[in-house]
Amino acid sequence: MKKGFKLSFLVLALVFAMGMVLVGCGDDTTEEPTNEETPEGSEETSDEADQVLRLNFASEPPTIDPGLASDSTSGGIVKSAFEGLTRLNPETNEYEPSAAEDIQVSDDLLTYTFTIRENNWTNGDPVTAHDFEYAWKRALDPATAADYAYQLYYLKNGAAANAGDVSLDEVGVKALDDKTLEVTLENPTPYFLELTAFYTYMPVNKSIVEANENWANDASDLYATNGPFKLAKWEHGSEVELVKNEDYWDADAVKLQTINFSMIEDESTELAMYDNGDLDWAGAPFSALPTDAMAPLKDSGDLITQEIAGVYWYKFNTEIAPFDNEKMREAFSYAINRQEIIDYIAQGNQKPAMGAVPLSMPLNTDGYFDPTVEEAQKLFDEALAEMGLSSADELPPIVLNFNTSEGHQKIAQAIQEQWNQAFGIEVTLENVEWGVYIDKLHAGDYQIGR
Repeated sequence: MKKGFKLSFLVLALVFAMGMVLVGCGDDTTEEPTNEETPEGSEETSDEADQVLRLNFASEPPTIDPGLASDSTSGGIVKSAFEGLTRLNPETNEYEPSAAEDIQVSDDLLTYTFTIRENNWTNGDPVTAHDFEYAWKRALDPATAADYAYQLYYLKNGAAANAGDVSLDEVGVKALDDKTLEVTLENPTPYFLELTAFYTYMPVNKSIVEANENWANDASDLYATNGPFKLAKWEHGSEVELVKNEDYWDADAVKLQTINFSMIEDESTELAMYDNGDLDWAGAPFSALPTDAMAPLKDSGDLITQEIAGVYWYKFNTEIAPFDNEKMREAFSYAINRQEIIDYIAQGNQKPAMGAVPLSMPLNTDGYFDPTVEEAQKLFDEALAEMGLSSADELPPIVLNFNTSEGHQKIAQAIQEQWNQAFGIEVTLENVEWGVYIDKLHAGDYQIGR
């Protein structure tokens, strides 16, 4: 169950993340998106009728179902095609009403009343409060096995319902009528309205979902959306195409007519496509740039870097040896030279991460530990003793898992060497395609995962 998975890993923070992208125009038909659903930065032209933005996914989206999405690739499609009660203003990063036209909050910050604005699904059905209630309870239903169900634990009885301890009828979300949604929280949550812009909180069309469990598997009339774009094409493993939803309530604010997502895994190929004018955007948030291209791109002035609220980390599976031992986890973390990885591999002005909280949330900008190889070796020896082992040779095989990417591979190889030098152990590297990798993590089928 998801509850068990959430408690079965701890993270090894490596570096605070930077978004690194190239932005340009392959021809005079691309422009900057003007709503929050698509990346900022493409140049604008006056010919709105032919506006096309060409991006790249490094892999196939594992799902485009809002209730099942749990990764940035899937989220890129969902956030463009669906709309939550609120959306985040791209300039202020603050919430504003979206699918809800009015929001009332009780004095104790526990009850929220949303008035749903007039808008239709792309199949012509009206968007109602019932769609939101159904979507949230569906994501919390243990039978759905949604990896991001915990995003809804802010709702009263949300966690209990997901654990199967109470009925879904007891969850704090209820459609009072077609246009009124009442939400009751477990505890006051000052940022709850920002959360309702996240894709787990987006609605789905109940009649479509219940009629066909494969509704989100392909581009068809079954894939009804309520946002600024609709799904026109999904050639699995090759391309996704979104087109403007002309019936969207705020369609006048959507300047793009089409968003094309390629699925090119190799970073160098993506960069070549950008250089040849076949892509308007290369790099974050859906892919990465080749590490050996970072220096020349910075020198040329073409590279755009921006701090993001994120941390690059590895996960320890705490339910299997040897990482069920706390000192062993600490030892492996202390042995990593984060600055060396930044200087010679990432090369994007990142900062070493000594905690899991991004620097954009300044709770403790100095970090929580000061790693040294000497301390790592001391902890390693203590961990072996606690485990009843006399030497590192008695450890089980250590495997580091990551999804296919040149950057992930180079970082993994560097850390593999650092661990070998610190502890005299061999670490096996295993990389797989994104969808397979996500499934392995969610199944707990790993020792160390990116």
